[in-house]
Amino acid sequence: MEKLINDFSVGLFFWMIAIFILLLFVLRKFAWNPILNAVNDREEGIKRALNEAENARKEIQNLTADNERILKEARIERDTMLKEAREMKESMISEAKGEAHAQATKVIEQAKTTIESEKNAAIEELKNQVAELSLGIAEKVMRIELSDKDKQIKLVEDMLKEVKL
Repeated sequence: MEKLINDFSVGLFFWMIAIFILLLFVLRKFAWNPILNAVNDREEGIKRALNEAENARKEIQNLTADNERILKEARIERDTMLKEAREMKESMISEAKGEAHAQATKVIEQAKTTIESEKNAAIEELKNQVAELSLGIAEKVMRIELSDKDKQIKLVEDMLKEVKL
């Protein structure tokens, strides 16, 4: 430090300060304002970006809330649709069972009616055959019985006694 004090020159010091002040003036005139403007522009851009980021965050929160609400509504609607589908399925099954039961009852009744009519037809046919056989047997018996005149008179008298007037 002593060397600096010994080598000190007032002229050199004056020119250094003059050049420094001139440099400051030139920098202020040509560089300081553009640098400050660039810094201010940068600061404005950062503020705008922060505001946009905040707005985007709020928008995302709103969208998230809307999405959750829409999902909740969709779940409720899905549950309602599933419940309605189950009810429709159960009603269709019960209707199908009812129709099947009604058709089964109708088929059974038709079968009973058919069986009854066929049974009556068979009985009628059997009666006709029995009647024919009875008449055939009676005819043969009567031929044998009525071959004699006394037997014919006795048979007529017996029949007249049986008839009540």
